[in-house]
Amino acid sequence: NILFICSRNQWRSPTGVLVWKKTPGLFVRSAGTSPRAKRTVSAKDIGWADIVFVMEQKHKSRIKAAFPAPCKYAKIHVLDIPDEYQYGDPELIELIRMSTEPYI
Repeated sequence: NILFICSRNQWRSPTGVLVWKKTPGLFVRSAGTSPRAKRTVSAKDIGWADIVFVMEQKHKSRIKAAFPAPCKYAKIHVLDIPDEYQYGDPELIELIRMSTEPYI
């Protein structure tokens, strides 16, 4: 189970789902840290995930502060992908694939 997190769950984290959703054996979802996100991350999401990929360090800090218990044992990886891409941008797809592949 793989969870992608960005701020508003609008461009980066849904693109992460796009990259991996057709891979057999993987279950992928996305969420955002902002209250205005299309889908806001929850403690259940963190508990569900085997791996959590966040786009920036601030996302990791926010989920650790909001959900300390589920995050205690979570595998959280910061991808360092800035908020400069649209959903499905080919460069964003390549960045996500290259930075997550070693963990998947």
